[in-house]
Amino acid sequence: MTGKPRRTRVAVVFGGRSAEHAISCVSAGSVLAALDPDRYEVVPVGITRDGGWVLHDGSALAIEGGRLPEVTDGTAVSLVGDPAGRGLAVLDAGQALGRLTEVDVVFPVLHGAYGEDGTIQGLLEMSGLPYVGSGVFASAASMDKEFTKKLLTAAGIPQGDHVVLRDAGGAVCADPDLLDEPARERLGLPVFVKPSRAGSSIGITRVTDWAQFPEAVATAAAVDPKVLVEACVPGREIECGVLAARDGGLPEASVPAEIRLRPGTDWYDFSVKYVDGAVDVDVPAQLTPEQTAAAQEMSRRAYFALDCQGLARVDFFLTTDPETGADRWVVNEVNTMPGFTPTSMFPQVWAASGVSYPELVDRLVASALHPAGPGQAGPAGG
Repeated sequence: MTGKPRRTRVAVVFGGRSAEHAISCVSAGSVLAALDPDRYEVVPVGITRDGGWVLHDGSALAIEGGRLPEVTDGTAVSLVGDPAGRGLAVLDAGQALGRLTEVDVVFPVLHGAYGEDGTIQGLLEMSGLPYVGSGVFASAASMDKEFTKKLLTAAGIPQGDHVVLRDAGGAVCADPDLLDEPARERLGLPVFVKPSRAGSSIGITRVTDWAQFPEAVATAAAVDPKVLVEACVPGREIECGVLAARDGGLPEASVPAEIRLRPGTDWYDFSVKYVDGAVDVDVPAQLTPEQTAAAQEMSRRAYFALDCQGLARVDFFLTTDPETGADRWVVNEVNTMPGFTPTSMFPQVWAASGVSYPELVDRLVASALHPAGPGQAGPAGG
């Protein structure tokens, strides 16, 4: 008589030091609920806002009554740096007492700095642990909007007009020449002022009058000293998911979805995304077959241009070329760890493509444990 096979130990890591701490917690709550307890032994690991790693019970990871979840305390743990350890150690007053458990794979459900930007990916590489998602380079390049745009442009993928402001914090925000007149005329109004390395619309301001500009830069610079000023691209907001193939073939692209703001809502900000719900989503988007194919193909191109692995969500504006009248697809962002909240677009587009939420999580864990095919190679299988 044989016993049950050992369950795969998955460390789900969430929270973190970024401004997207709460959204990471909400995403992790959904992932934890989707992992089949008969197949997976789950180790929830929360990272506090000041960077402490703690064991978490996996509860209270939802937005309730406008209250955002947060990792606060718990049993302190640390990742074992030696690849032979492959696990977590319990800490007491900063001293390791011993390994808590070996870990087979890590699911870093972290958004923003110190999680989606290549930092934790580098830590996991050094620890020899497989992990879900893109590697160090793709994570860092996709997180930094300046370099996302440079790499996509090099691959022939259209970008909106923009200006990069470096070291934009401090007294420089009050400089009236922070953006010169030729640049203002070229960009026009409105513009979006945003941190170069952030997400979930945190720190972004829609500027409709240049008098608002210094304050908008200060708001963005409080999140990241490198700030982007982007021209508004009028058009439909389309999002498409990319997922590593099961058989090692080319990554698959989901059906696209469209975000439609309700009357009175100016743009897709944090409250609209996660609190107010003042948005309608069409899944799938009402596109022609040719438009759908174009979105899927450009999503895969963007995925390869940034050397992504495992998964990505590619966000577009579908606009019209003023000279030819033809469709013009402009990539806005590439997200290497898109939101996994119940209302997040990535799970929705895959559900509409025939991949349920639990199956989606299964595939991501499997692609980390057994990397194969284009865009899937990596030292730790990330």
